[in-house]
Amino acid sequence: MAEQQEQAAPDAMMTRIGQAVMLHHAGDREEARGRFLDLWGEIGEGGDALHRCTLAHYMADTQDDPADELAWDLRALAAAEELTDDRIAEPRQSLAVRAIYPSLHLNLAADYVKLGRSESARTHLRRARGAVGVLGDDRYGDGVRAAIGRLELRLEDTGTPAETGGPDRFGGPGGETLGPPRQRP
Repeated sequence: MAEQQEQAAPDAMMTRIGQAVMLHHAGDREEARGRFLDLWGEIGEGGDALHRCTLAHYMADTQDDPADELAWDLRALAAAEELTDDRIAEPRQSLAVRAIYPSLHLNLAADYVKLGRSESARTHLRRARGAVGVLGDDRYGDGVRAAIGRLELRLEDTGTPAETGGPDRFGGPGGETLGPPRQRP
């Protein structure tokens, strides 16, 4: 019984994170940010790495300041790197965690572009590109690969948007986004 309760608690937290994500996707960015902050307070800096990674990954999207967005994306990557084999022992969970790396690095690249740090952006784009092999041939995987390609082209052809005065991650040429689609928790 205790083992079932231990397993239910992480699921409950992921459900709560997912509810805040749905608020954000529905356009209630402020409410989502508030809920994410409350959940972050519950999880804490030393809490479950999967919870911190997931929450920080989504919290980044609710930020108004590119430096704040970068800070949350860095928290997400740091938490992903702390995940232990015990925490992701189930093969499906292990694959899901590996599949988040292309998106994490793409988000960091987009953040660095916004901040005019093109070399850092290129470094994370290379890491994103190097990690795409774990992505499926599905809508999410296709979206991440396409976003990597768009951002690569932007950096190759025109420099960074911050350097050229162009649009940011949420308003690339033709209205496409530079960042990846977010996979639901």
